[in-house]
Amino acid sequence: MSSERLDLPGIAIIGGGPAGLMAAEIARTAGVEVDLFDAKGSVGRKFLIAGKGGLNLTHSEPRPAFDTRYRERAAEVGRWLDDFDADALREWARGFGIDTFVGTSGRVFPTDMKAAPLLRGWVRRLRESGVRFHVQHRWRGWSEDGALCFDTPDGVVEASARATVFALGGGSWPELGSDGAWVAPFRHAGVDVASLVPSNCGFDVAWTPYFVQRFAGEPLKPVVAHWADTAGAHRSLQGECVVSASGIEGSLIYALSADLRDSIARSGSAVLELDLVPGRDEAALRDALARPRKGRSLSDHLRRQAGVHGVRAGLLHEVLGHPLPDDPARLAATLKRLPLRLLSPRPIAEAISSAGGVRLEDLDDDLQLRDRPGVFVAGEMLDWEAPTGGYLLTACFASGLRAGRAAARHVAR
Repeated sequence: MSSERLDLPGIAIIGGGPAGLMAAEIARTAGVEVDLFDAKGSVGRKFLIAGKGGLNLTHSEPRPAFDTRYRERAAEVGRWLDDFDADALREWARGFGIDTFVGTSGRVFPTDMKAAPLLRGWVRRLRESGVRFHVQHRWRGWSEDGALCFDTPDGVVEASARATVFALGGGSWPELGSDGAWVAPFRHAGVDVASLVPSNCGFDVAWTPYFVQRFAGEPLKPVVAHWADTAGAHRSLQGECVVSASGIEGSLIYALSADLRDSIARSGSAVLELDLVPGRDEAALRDALARPRKGRSLSDHLRRQAGVHGVRAGLLHEVLGHPLPDDPARLAATLKRLPLRLLSPRPIAEAISSAGGVRLEDLDDDLQLRDRPGVFVAGEMLDWEAPTGGYLLTACFASGLRAGRAAARHVAR
């Protein structure tokens, strides 16, 4: 295979997701030459998939509450958001002629709900501004003399640049390019990288074969989840989830996933309790179930008195066994606090996002590696996480802007 050497006049950006594209935009706005490299045949693939069911661009929650969604990294991410927050993101989209609206949950969407028009307009503008795109260039590490090494269909390409912004994503959605392959060369170079783990993910439960056959894919809405957070405090949240063949998943579970995942890492499993009949008082529910059945089966009695049937009745059987105990107090208590033992998070390849990455302590405030001047990192490569709802995308945009701006300043010195 042939080898080629590129001497770039400005910034090399590795990764064509939202963070990398935003870094490219802000650097070109500052007048710096930009070459952007991506392993796939086109950029923004994960962005497109994220918008397939309706692009959740950001969230309308006001700051500083918005910042708290980033958990232990709230202070650091909050500084990125000082540069480019949810309002700035909506205004930026408006620059492409794309208006946004706030949904009933507070999430912000383009009026047409689509990601493709925004991405097409963005890439067109970047090309017209002079950004050079190099697709099918997979970064594999640094050479002995510090050059960037890429595998391409035509052989190995080495490139040197005056500054580099890495925005290669985390470890979720590997088929779209975020495969975490960058971790090994970063660690080899002495960068402190926290192991990538699934975030916004489902969890395994040891369902019986009959339950899986009968109820996999069934939704649970609404239910109230009860769990202990990382500090041991008891928390609760109402939402929706889905029984899967392997366990449980869905928006409610994703919102709790960081606490549940960390609990499993500490203790080997986690207990999640579900209120299957939210809005029903336990004492009143017990009294209703204690009424005479008048010859009706217990299943029919549960349906009539508690509205419990289908997958909710199936969950009762999973926890209490077959046949169900004819004990109104026990049934009521279980319906209000049905315990599920979660065994493990689903694999990172199935997760919406990942946690872990380059530790922020290894970076300065400009997201520059302290031990590698001129090398900046942005997006999901960094050690932070957030729930779904637009928080992930917003921080990716904001970190890309900060890294791109700092890289441009570095080149201009």
